[in-house]
Amino acid sequence: MSPSTPPPAAASTARVATPAKTLLRAPSSPHPSRLPHISMSTSSPRAPPLAAAAGGRGAAAVAPSLLAADPGHREAVLLAARAAMGNCLGETRLDLAVPGLRLAAKGKVRDVYESGEHLVLVTTDRQSAFDRVLASIPFKGQVLNETSLWWFNRTRHITPNAVVSSPDKNVTIAKRCTVFPVEFVVRGFVTGTTDTSLWTVYNKGVRNYCGNALPNGMVKNQKLSANILTPTTKAADHDVPVTPDEIIKSGLMSKDDFDEAGSKALSLFAYGQQVALENGLILVDTKYEFGKTADGTIVLIDEVHTPDSSRYWIANSYEDRFKSGLEPENVDKEFLRLWFKDNCNPYEDKVHFPVRDNHKCKIRDP
Repeated sequence: MSPSTPPPAAASTARVATPAKTLLRAPSSPHPSRLPHISMSTSSPRAPPLAAAAGGRGAAAVAPSLLAADPGHREAVLLAARAAMGNCLGETRLDLAVPGLRLAAKGKVRDVYESGEHLVLVTTDRQSAFDRVLASIPFKGQVLNETSLWWFNRTRHITPNAVVSSPDKNVTIAKRCTVFPVEFVVRGFVTGTTDTSLWTVYNKGVRNYCGNALPNGMVKNQKLSANILTPTTKAADHDVPVTPDEIIKSGLMSKDDFDEAGSKALSLFAYGQQVALENGLILVDTKYEFGKTADGTIVLIDEVHTPDSSRYWIANSYEDRFKSGLEPENVDKEFLRLWFKDNCNPYEDKVHFPVRDNHKCKIRDP
């Protein structure tokens, strides 16, 4: 992947028709002795770039994506996704197969294993929204991991990160660090459907959110005059919006650490918006997580600018659709949120409507 080519997106996940989703394969090369010895191959090419989904500058080097006007290609992609439907990576249990690994945490999407001074993060195909797992999506974990790796590499000029290596398309090995219990959410637009989304709270009359004053008269999907930081606490079941003062007063972070991480988050977002726009996309909002290494360095962790942690809109249709009161074309999981909101109460209903296979395959309807 060339330095100017942006990362993969949900809309183009299914074009990589991997025949089997296994986590134990013959190694292609020896791993450093101090790293967890996970037998996985890294010989196949990286996932398709995000620009392909929008027909942007980086799209020319790869096959057309789901958003391209190519019905034959589109059907081939959907057939590949359907064929892989029963082969999603939902569970990992590497601790039962790899000596020295211990399952440290099982998140909604990632399983985290400990091995000495390193962590092994396995990004599964589990799809989460509304603080719960909704379904498993073919190739989703690979897309998230590959996207993050691309952005981790491209943003080293802004902040160091915890990545050590990636022995598999779904796996990242990272340096162990102390994780700040705060998610740094950065927003450029008034939008969203979840309880903590900016449009949800704004529509209820909130005009000061996480320490940010908001003007009256804004409408859904409108661009903010400036990007804003809206942090949340990393609660077990539900993220809680919080102000910078509350973070510091409660001891979640020191003022110096928060100021440094917050500045990094805003710089990362501005850079992400620039790269996205150059390739036909709008980076609408996202979240970052940071940790501190043993030597006191604040590093970027977890994921960066993925279609799971971010909203992406198609740039060339945004203005017309906004003026017409239509939802923007998106390349993320917002369509799934909207579908669940239309069919059930995603926060309160104990049993959800099952996600249809055509939704899983398409990721979104272009």
